[in-house]
Amino acid sequence: MRSKSVLLAALLLMVTLAAPLARAAAKAPAADPADPNLWLEEVEGKKALEWVKARSAKDTAELEKVAEFKPIHARLLEIYNDRARIPAVSFAGDYLYNYWQDAEHVRGIWRRTSLDQYLAGNATWETVLDIDALAKADKENWVWKGADFLQPESRRCLVSLSRGGGDAVVVREFDAVDKKFVEGGFSLPEAKSQLGWKDQDTVWLGTDFGPGSLTDSGYPRLVKLWRRGTPMSAAETVYEGKQADVSASGFTIINPEGSYDVISRTPEFYRGQAWLRLGGRLVKIDIPDDASMGGIFKEQMLVTLRTDWTVGGRTYPAGALLVIGLDAFLGGSREFTELFTPSERVSLAGTSSTRNTLLLSTLDNVTSRMYRLTLKDGAWAREEIKLPGLGSGGPGATSEKDDTFFFSYNDFLTPASQYVVRDGQEPKLVQKMSAYFDATGMKVDQYEATSKDGTKIPYFIIMPKGYVANGANPTLLYGYGGFEISQRPGYSGTTGEAWVSRGGVYVLANIRGGGEFGPKWHQAAVREKHQTTFDDFIAIAEDLIARKVTSPAHLGIMGGSNGGLLVGATFTQRPELFNAVVCQVPLLDMKRFSHLLAGASWMAEYGNPDTSDWDFMQKWSPYHNLDKSKTYPKVFFMTSTRDDRVHPGHARKMVKRMTDMGKPVYYFENTEGGHGAAANLNQRAYMWSITYAYLWKMLR
Repeated sequence: MRSKSVLLAALLLMVTLAAPLARAAAKAPAADPADPNLWLEEVEGKKALEWVKARSAKDTAELEKVAEFKPIHARLLEIYNDRARIPAVSFAGDYLYNYWQDAEHVRGIWRRTSLDQYLAGNATWETVLDIDALAKADKENWVWKGADFLQPESRRCLVSLSRGGGDAVVVREFDAVDKKFVEGGFSLPEAKSQLGWKDQDTVWLGTDFGPGSLTDSGYPRLVKLWRRGTPMSAAETVYEGKQADVSASGFTIINPEGSYDVISRTPEFYRGQAWLRLGGRLVKIDIPDDASMGGIFKEQMLVTLRTDWTVGGRTYPAGALLVIGLDAFLGGSREFTELFTPSERVSLAGTSSTRNTLLLSTLDNVTSRMYRLTLKDGAWAREEIKLPGLGSGGPGATSEKDDTFFFSYNDFLTPASQYVVRDGQEPKLVQKMSAYFDATGMKVDQYEATSKDGTKIPYFIIMPKGYVANGANPTLLYGYGGFEISQRPGYSGTTGEAWVSRGGVYVLANIRGGGEFGPKWHQAAVREKHQTTFDDFIAIAEDLIARKVTSPAHLGIMGGSNGGLLVGATFTQRPELFNAVVCQVPLLDMKRFSHLLAGASWMAEYGNPDTSDWDFMQKWSPYHNLDKSKTYPKVFFMTSTRDDRVHPGHARKMVKRMTDMGKPVYYFENTEGGHGAAANLNQRAYMWSITYAYLWKMLR
């Protein structure tokens, strides 16, 4: 099922879509006497970059001197460049494709092999596109951002490349048989664009066509069809969203039963409308604005709900997955079949499909379960595919030619394993990743903390060998708590090698704002209720101290992006609880966030600071709650010059304000890397090595 969720997945996609390239050459912000640090929002301003270079060099030099830095760095380079790690594969035509990086392919190669060779364990990988060679030939710092194949032939594809790792991309049409870019083919300059196939000679296009073509969030407002051989300026406008929307887009769902043209409008996160384009006219998909049309399988339309929906004489609960025949739905029927019904601690994690099966993943108290559903004579049959343990797992690559699919499994102490299921047969182990740290004597538990409002908040704790609850254990608490994104048990060679195997305790928080228990878990912490996220995180920290797992002198917290806001608000509210804070690519200035890059698209999550929403937002905006009279832990802030999703000005200004207050901090800004803060494996190894060096320095 080549489908995209019209609402929910499209909404979450806004988190990952490119931000305007124009930010690189942005004009200096208007002077604001209340904020003397606005000059640091000039991403590539000379004064700002000189400050960044000097500050980063000074602080990273100090962290590189920490005793743990060199051995951790050397080991992480080995782990990240390990040739024996499991390739992430995807089906396209007769091949399995994989993007691969190692010590010899720093930027990476896009390669392929056959399914039979791969399963036999003797795959001969054929290089389709060498990104290192391309970067050298083009004299560009290309970073791979993926390829979108035209189905079902899987010969032509749209390849996306980023300069330095930012979200803004160049798109070029590529021939996977000839292994070269198509001369005169579809091509877009670097921008924040939405480009996807309708057919061999037509693509859906959304990009910056000039004034008025983008929304206030900086995403495409116009949906166009661009035909081969014509200039982009001649593309036909099919739909126009509103200026205040987040985005509008068009795409084609292609599956064996047919193709379906879809137009979607996203006025704000978690709300939207969608239309089928039938015979040149738009027919609205009449479902709640906060529901998601999750694709079409066997001419059946899937719908996931974010709130309860009463229709056709029945009430379906928030978090349910519904299905109905598309023709019947368009004909007025609302007799849905409920394929998944949530419960208090069980939620839907995702769906995918093969030629004849629908695959469901669920979370049961934050551990994964997986099911295979088939439709026969109008009835749905369901069977569970058992996972090896109580960890994380779910479908990976799926075939549309038959019922072959891969799935993976891992948990905190168990390296990832990859399985294949072929045409309804039992799962077969394909390969298992080597252990990157010795887990002997380590233990994992799941506890609950009681938040301020009495809600029980679960968290996982990984205890090292020889652990004793004496209040002196170096402990790292990680959280995210936003955008309905779940934090799940998972094997990390980085965390295991750099932290737990050296005696550290690692804690993963499942706070509200995430999606661990479905949409209601998320909705409990949005906008005026966002303080709930911080309360939950603080409750876990206090619970760890009460259990004598650790103490404030040995407790650190970490989070990135929305998680950077989480730890930023938490340490400004309760600085006495922590002795280390890792704040990565963060949101921190919540008065300005909606005016920086894609920030306006996140107002449904946080609120609009230009309205009365600021009354509640200012209470937890980290930048505005710094207090010169308070003693803060020595925070480590990290960002990237090329982050065109969350503006690097957030971290820069926070560091400058704290420094001006006489508060010691560490700072690192990578000039590459985008929102991930690292453009290749070597940069990633360095980033995490100085991070864990900092944690050992502060918490041992």
